[in-house]
Amino acid sequence: MDTRGRLSKGPWKVASASAAASTLLELPRRTQESGTRTRALGLPMEKSAASTEPQGPRPVLGRDSVQVPDDQDFRSFRSECEAEAGWNLTYSKAGVSVWVQAVEMDRTLHKIKCRMECRDVPAETLYDVLHDIEYRKKWDSNVIETFDIARLTVNADVGYYSWRCPKPLKNRDVITLRSWLPMGTDYIIMNYSVKHPKYPPRKDLVRAVSIQTGYLIQSTGPKSCVITYLAQVDPKGSLPKWVVNKSSQFLAPKAMKKMYKACVKYPEWKQKHQPHFKPWLHPEQSPLPSLALSELSVQHADSLENIDESAVAESREERMGSAGGEGSDDDTSLT
Repeated sequence: MDTRGRLSKGPWKVASASAAASTLLELPRRTQESGTRTRALGLPMEKSAASTEPQGPRPVLGRDSVQVPDDQDFRSFRSECEAEAGWNLTYSKAGVSVWVQAVEMDRTLHKIKCRMECRDVPAETLYDVLHDIEYRKKWDSNVIETFDIARLTVNADVGYYSWRCPKPLKNRDVITLRSWLPMGTDYIIMNYSVKHPKYPPRKDLVRAVSIQTGYLIQSTGPKSCVITYLAQVDPKGSLPKWVVNKSSQFLAPKAMKKMYKACVKYPEWKQKHQPHFKPWLHPEQSPLPSLALSELSVQHADSLENIDESAVAESREERMGSAGGEGSDDDTSLT
């Protein structure tokens, strides 16, 4: 697969020649049609004239079983990223904008959307940075531990990520099913929380729940792009209102700016660290073991223990709020 996401003959032959790989590449029934070939080849997805385009992502929280997202999921995620109606602008400065949307079914859960213009970063570089787990350990000072667990398909895997939260909050972790889709010069990466039998919640961390989180990367030129980060996450715990406000207005844009700086430095770093190793582009390079979807289950927020963090002093709001505007980037993270 080349940098545009098109599948080359070599990797395809390798995948088809192995019985083990054949089992690995088997997708759920609902993706075993033309849409699957479109996704695997990284070609633009055509809309059916008879279909009705969804206005937003189908709620993962309502699913009873784990499924690899199909073309409709990717289309609806893109539609939500590009939507304007129903979103409240809470931040706009230096090419970064943040919108917040309250969810009707549960006012405590908010969707956040953050968009950033990247004038000196090609879309494919940003896509690589978001995938490269070893590089993330270098630029994301917030990470405690992160690793890939298993491979589900050519464009889906399961992984673990834990991160530091601003004191006095407890640190968080999450297990997610991640899937990705190259679309010519644009890209989508998205995830949602799942349960893995070998990685139950830890006592020293709060298990957060990603209802749906992802990135839409849109090329705007040979050396420029726009990235949209869309997330609906239940951090668990009883977070005070000021924490939510701080996250939406300060942490997201700061994390995006930090990611941008990492993208600028990535080509030089990658040249010194396995420059040709990109399993997200070349599936045959992946060292991950295969995993059947039946081994996973959807992680529902209400099945996790709520950790009470509501005792945070309100006077700290002003200190944290002002720090969010001009402080360091070390208290930021995007899952």
